[in-house]
Amino acid sequence: MTQRPSATTPRLPDTVVAITGGARGIGRCAAAAFLRAGARVVIGDLDADLCAATARELAAETAGAEGRILGLGLDVTDRASFAAFLDAAEAQVGPLDVLVNNAGIMPTGRFLEESDAMTDAMLDVNVRGVLTGSKLAGQRFTARGQGHLVNIASLAGVNPTAGLATYCGTKSFVLAFTDSLYRELQGSGVRVSAVLPGVVRTELSAGSAVPAWSTSLSTVDPEDIAAAVVGVVGSSRLRVTRPRTLSASIRLSAMLPTRPRLAFERLTGFDRAFTGADPAARAAYHARIGAAAQRPAAVEVPDRG
Repeated sequence: MTQRPSATTPRLPDTVVAITGGARGIGRCAAAAFLRAGARVVIGDLDADLCAATARELAAETAGAEGRILGLGLDVTDRASFAAFLDAAEAQVGPLDVLVNNAGIMPTGRFLEESDAMTDAMLDVNVRGVLTGSKLAGQRFTARGQGHLVNIASLAGVNPTAGLATYCGTKSFVLAFTDSLYRELQGSGVRVSAVLPGVVRTELSAGSAVPAWSTSLSTVDPEDIAAAVVGVVGSSRLRVTRPRTLSASIRLSAMLPTRPRLAFERLTGFDRAFTGADPAARAAYHARIGAAAQRPAAVEVPDRG
């Protein structure tokens, strides 16, 4: 893996990066950022056609990116699909240096009203997908003595929020898992990091009722998360948070006893940020991930060889 070069050269020339959930949002922005840094990028997504289209768009939008990006179908909940994705990436692009476990879903609503299918989908995508990708890529990395796993977690994993009970639980898992794996792989040459976004301005958070006065402190653009992902590669940092201002406020609020903390959340309106989300604004997203939760079979990686 290429380490940080000087400011006059690409930061990650020819580094091979695989990104899950790469067709939209943070994944798409991360792919663009890695391309600008000189990397070769493979994006995977459950929507194989959209993923291929995104790869073509990024190749056209980024100077010098032609031939450095590939889009493949990927179901992170299916081990065979994930293994085939990594095999295809390495066969067509080269030995993998970085895996970004980005795929994730975030339906909003009260837990007792959440369907079992949606609960299972969050566990499968947000938890099992990260476990499977980390194991499959980690085995390749340790065999070579180098590599970097980057897991996209969330500040929701350290700041429990009403209306996101299962999601918060899955992201807490990702953080604890990443912290443990970081320790296990010390000295192996393999690095492990977690990136913790706040409320990202993508379809994932559409219609949320984050208090207007706090948007500049609590929300962040996907391009900012992409920059954090690229920036952590090759470093020894375990956690990177964005925006930094929200991270500091969460740490401070966590020091409060429960009753004062809940009173603060009620006073500021944060207790309604997701229980009060606009159903109409979230309808398209919920319909899409709901359909994915009911999918009958795993995605097959297309043969592009």
